[in-house]
Amino acid sequence: MGTYTMMEELLASPVDPLPIEKRMFQLEIMWQGLDNLQKSPKPTQDDWGVVADAINMMEALRDLGVVEDPDKALDEAKEAMGKAGIRSLGGENIRLNGPAITLIRGILQDYCDALEALPARTMIKAHRYAEKRFDEIVKGKKRTGDVSVK
Repeated sequence: MGTYTMMEELLASPVDPLPIEKRMFQLEIMWQGLDNLQKSPKPTQDDWGVVADAINMMEALRDLGVVEDPDKALDEAKEAMGKAGIRSLGGENIRLNGPAITLIRGILQDYCDALEALPARTMIKAHRYAEKRFDEIVKGKKRTGDVSVK
């Protein structure tokens, strides 16, 4: 079962953003994860995961037609995160290079802006969509541009 149910999506506000506590929780762990990927002596898979989750949420918002990505920054970010994840499987630290950090920082800022501006219902719909896509990828139903680290 996912984080949110269809009923929670339907009951969520169609005009107000998610409650501040939920937004702050997401944003704090996301920024800490990116900071750890940059500076920690041993970034963790959890650090990588929370950053990847934010990118996946932006991708979901794009797929749902809520945001645009004309320069394909989301695809570049997914590729950079995939490379970092694969390096970690080889025993190296999960690291991003300078251009990837700049790119991903921009996407995470866009995610912050989306969380602040978009209605709770839209964000919950995107969350449910992202979880469904993740489940499809795990089951081998990949689309062009999907990245998985095994």
